[in-house]
Amino acid sequence: MAEPIPMSAPDISEREIELVSEVLRSGRLALGPSLTRFEEMVAERAGVTHGVAVSSGTAGLFLALKALGIGPGDEVITTPLSFIASASPILMAGATPVFVDVCPKSLNMLPSAVEKAITPSTAAIMGVEAFGNPAYMDEYARIANQHEIPLVEDCCEALGTVHKGRACGGFGRAGVFGFYPNKQITTGEGGLIVTNDDHLADLCRSLRNQGRATERDQAGGTPLGSWLTHQRLGYNFRLSEVAAAIGIGQMERFDEIVERRRRVAAWYTEALAGHPKLVLPTILPESQMTWFVYVVRLTTGYTREERDRVIRGLRVHDIGAADYFPCIHLQPAFADLGLGPGSFPTSESMSERTIALPFHGRMSKSDVDIVAQTLDLMLSREELRRT
Repeated sequence: MAEPIPMSAPDISEREIELVSEVLRSGRLALGPSLTRFEEMVAERAGVTHGVAVSSGTAGLFLALKALGIGPGDEVITTPLSFIASASPILMAGATPVFVDVCPKSLNMLPSAVEKAITPSTAAIMGVEAFGNPAYMDEYARIANQHEIPLVEDCCEALGTVHKGRACGGFGRAGVFGFYPNKQITTGEGGLIVTNDDHLADLCRSLRNQGRATERDQAGGTPLGSWLTHQRLGYNFRLSEVAAAIGIGQMERFDEIVERRRRVAAWYTEALAGHPKLVLPTILPESQMTWFVYVVRLTTGYTREERDRVIRGLRVHDIGAADYFPCIHLQPAFADLGLGPGSFPTSESMSERTIALPFHGRMSKSDVDIVAQTLDLMLSREELRRT
């Protein structure tokens, strides 16, 4: 019997194990040198000055909004076609998410729709690289600058991706990466805020650490105080030394990890190119992807029920697959916004037909071929149901 092909899998080597062992032997498990080194490595990859590691990408987005002073009465423009954590931090901060529809090729927000959605209450744009695709991120930055509002870049799925010669994470006032095990690199759980803004970075460091005073606070005349003195309301969103050590090992091997992911993506494209029932990822020539997932879309005319049967069929054959992503505005957690079906037709149409296929750097070409052949079989079965 063939081995199952999982939806995702982390790329862990002996190097990460070695670094974790060093941390455990050191006796320093929080706010130590591994955290600092990991922050520096990710910031350098993003081409920015500061990195602030936190417990998750969600926590990073929330802290970025809080550090920017965004709260009740404010609106933040974002996409309805993403993982829910792109929008939930907006609600967590007390602000209101304002969704706009997406481009059917890139699956990112239409810049024209972003511009139309700006009101006097707009406090920020939350730009998302859907599935790691950076299309239009430069346009969001232009719009944000023109209207003198910050762009917060949800680049949780795009570490190392470059668009028009610019690394993701550096387009906005702040960017946030995520390190869940299905991402390009992992720390188990974790996230990291990147920015060129000294004050914003310092404030995020304080907020992640229960609001304790930072060196910048002290330079401004705040008394040093003790470990139990808190300058502002903060949170326990720290990333541990153990997690940071895993991250260092991952970043040391980053190019190797990404090259394997690019190879798997190329195999999928080769195996599925020209399939009459599928739309493959559309990547602009000026973008260099590091590949978070490989998401295909059934052609127009397929229903959500048919898509779901295809996914179930793949799973029956021990092939991981998922409906990335259900639209956020239709999630029960966002029902209070009063946005029902039909609010964002393109996003909803795309969402109902997307299939995330198994994707990680350890996949073999044989794995990819099995997925492609089984997907074709499931689609052929759907065609037979129609006759």
